[in-house]
Amino acid sequence: MTKKNKLLVLIPALWASLFDAVITIVHQPKAYWNGDLTIANEANDIGHFVMNQHVSGIFILCGLWLIIIGLLGYYSPKKYSRVFLLFVLIAHSFGASSWLSMLYGFWTAIIYILFNAILFYKIEDLVTKDKV
Repeated sequence: MTKKNKLLVLIPALWASLFDAVITIVHQPKAYWNGDLTIANEANDIGHFVMNQHVSGIFILCGLWLIIIGLLGYYSPKKYSRVFLLFVLIAHSFGASSWLSMLYGFWTAIIYILFNAILFYKIEDLVTKDKV
C-alpha cells in the first residue's frame, strides 16, 4: 500500500474519533468546566476517569488516542490495520451516535452513521482503484 493510501485509510477512524471527542466536550455541563469534575458525562471508563482528574484530561486523552490511531493504522500490517481502523470507526460512531440520538433525535444519529459508512467506502474505493 502506498504512503498516500495508508494516510487515506486513516481518515474515517480519525474523523469519527474527533467527532466523538468534540461532541463529548461540547455537551459537558457548565458546572463541569467550572470545576465540579464529579459530573463528567462520559460512558467510556477510561475517558470518565481522566475527566474526573482534571478538565484538561479529555483533551490529553483525545490527543494521545488520535496519535495512537494514526501510528497503529499507518504502521501495522494491512490486515491488522484495516480491522483496527474499522473497529475505531464503529466504536466512535456508536459513541457519538449516543450523544446525537439523546440530544438531536434518532434520525440525526442514523444520518451520522450513514455518512461514516459512505466515507469509509468512498475511501476504500479510492485506495483499491489504485490497484486496478
